[in-house]
Amino acid sequence: MLNKIDYFLTNKYMNYTKIKKAQYMNRALRIALILAVVFISGCYYDNEEQLYPKTSSPCDDTVVTFSSTITQILQPCLACHATSSIAGGGFYLQSYSDIQKYVKSGQLMNSINHIGGHDMPLGGGKLPDCEIAQIQKWITNNAPNN
Repeated sequence: MLNKIDYFLTNKYMNYTKIKKAQYMNRALRIALILAVVFISGCYYDNEEQLYPKTSSPCDDTVVTFSSTITQILQPCLACHATSSIAGGGFYLQSYSDIQKYVKSGQLMNSINHIGGHDMPLGGGKLPDCEIAQIQKWITNNAPNN
């Protein structure tokens, strides 16, 4: 008789633990499913413009002058293309007359647009599109010394 009671209690305990495990797993699965739905649908209606607004101002190429705009854009180039530097391969961009030679030959725009094999800056990416547009606007306006 004792064996039957032990068997019954052991079986009942095992069933009880199985039921509790199943309930725990079922609850954990429901919570994981709810979290997954919330996580996945959380950004559904967001768009790129709202998430990542453009902080830079639009390109202003209305007033482009040699003395302020062009010299400022070409300032980093002087590390290699100044008359005191031998690294620039004899291409000097220090004065208006130096730059004018490369404007007339088309070499300045070809270099900064990475056309023709003399890509500048050397080993780097192109200048920002706005700066290229400003230089092009200055050249289109006959590259005045202003």
